[in-house]
Amino acid sequence: MKKNNVLMLLEDKTEDYKDRVALGIKTNYGWKEFTYKGIGLLSRKVASYLMNSLNVQKNDKIAILSESKPEYGACVFASIMSGATTIPLDIKLTKYELISILSDCRPSILFVSQQYIEKALEIQKSVDSIEHIIVMDEPSYNMTLPSLYTIEASTNCKWRHRSSKSTAFIIYTSGTTGNPKGVEISFRNMMAQLKDMEKIFPYFLNMNERIPVLSILPMNHLFELTVGFSVFLYWGLSVYYTQSLKPKDILMIMREKQVKFMIVVPAFLKLLKSGIESEINANPVAKRVFPIMFNIAKLIPSFRLKKLLFKKIHDNFGGQFTGCISGGAPIDKNVANFFETIGIKIYAGYGLSETSPVVSVNYDKRNDYSSVGKPLGSFECRIDKETGEIQLKGPAVMKGYYHQPELTAETIEEDGWLHTGDIGHLDSDGHIHITGRIKNMIVLSGGKKVFPEEVEAVLEKSEHFAEICVMGSSRTGGEKDGTEDIAAVIVPKESFMEGKSDEELNKEIRDEVKTLSQQLAPYKRPINIIVHKESLPKTTTLKVKRKEVKALLNL
Repeated sequence: MKKNNVLMLLEDKTEDYKDRVALGIKTNYGWKEFTYKGIGLLSRKVASYLMNSLNVQKNDKIAILSESKPEYGACVFASIMSGATTIPLDIKLTKYELISILSDCRPSILFVSQQYIEKALEIQKSVDSIEHIIVMDEPSYNMTLPSLYTIEASTNCKWRHRSSKSTAFIIYTSGTTGNPKGVEISFRNMMAQLKDMEKIFPYFLNMNERIPVLSILPMNHLFELTVGFSVFLYWGLSVYYTQSLKPKDILMIMREKQVKFMIVVPAFLKLLKSGIESEINANPVAKRVFPIMFNIAKLIPSFRLKKLLFKKIHDNFGGQFTGCISGGAPIDKNVANFFETIGIKIYAGYGLSETSPVVSVNYDKRNDYSSVGKPLGSFECRIDKETGEIQLKGPAVMKGYYHQPELTAETIEEDGWLHTGDIGHLDSDGHIHITGRIKNMIVLSGGKKVFPEEVEAVLEKSEHFAEICVMGSSRTGGEKDGTEDIAAVIVPKESFMEGKSDEELNKEIRDEVKTLSQQLAPYKRPINIIVHKESLPKTTTLKVKRKEVKALLNL
């Protein structure tokens, strides 16, 4: 494998930026920062331990269960150096979901942060492939497990190079039932993303500066792993993590570290906008003056002048913040316009795990929020004439779904075209416009994706339910306007309905759904529970017609 591969960047970048901060986080004891040289040394030490003490072999699997922190990066690099395939896990998943995923990929090593040690030990009882658990934090007084900081190993290890077609990551997008869906991302996929982003990054940042960026997305999110971690480190940026997503805590870090750029999801921008508006409304003078300034700013093209006009807001952000790329879910036009008007640039992006994940970023027509930009340089894009589906081809398209050749064949045609499941069109400038999606997948406000079939499989365990249909119900009004909640439509069995009033029936069904939903991650649990006493509309093969159910119940 070539030295310039994004995941092997330490060899060159450690020397290029050795004394510059690579990764940092604010702890209860102050700032914990690793320079490029420091993260390189820790990565090599851990890789040496994996290979020489734990006998990790090429293509073994190593999983990581942790919140985002500097040590996460060292574990990723160490896993790559040892020749292993890395599986980043979602910390919000339940024990049952994690067991399902880990039983599928069967890792031999599990890196875990101190916060999730108990869950890791419980999981190990059910997943016999896990031979070693390694803690990512500095050891506490009662810790018996090995830690990154207690292992004894040399920093002089010779890493194992693999072909560009080798799997670097397996990213799981579901996990409760049947075969968990693991997206295989190769080194070639990652390299294609790096080269594509390299061409457009000058639109966002001046690469000749030392630039602090803030990371708020979890590292199991491929958008964060590809852009917010790999690409940012490749450019020598300083990436800071936060232990809290509260706006006041985030703003404190932005001020302290003079943060200049971020990768976000639309829900975060809505939260930030609400926080700014709350502060304005709490000040009688600001409440009266701000709307006047805002209307004036709409007529000003210069971002420098906009920053001066809203200096207090920008000072609260640290004074250096220029903008962010927003992905993972559709962006709210009003929210984006708000930030643009006060002098913060918002770049709408589009992608999916199967494309490693970034497909496009609207850097050249930023204010057109009906578009998500042109496809990145390595992608070919076409629209299916019959269905309107967006289809993509290029070196960033995944290898396939782990251990699921049939599903892979359904998703990627023999000649390499990927079916995205999204409906849209290309305008005369080649920009992608997304108008809907073929898939049943529900996209929540934070960008989390939920598969209805996964939730249905859990609810079907009830002996009282005759039919179940899970779908997204659109929200209107408030901060989450235009996003979706999870709705579960339940048709009870006749025997269960007998002798019960509507109020009793509704309560018992809601209680049953809530009990069963404990097997799901909190974000996957139905919020809107609808009891329907009549049979749901079905196809000739007895599949529930989701669109008809949605229309019938006005969801």
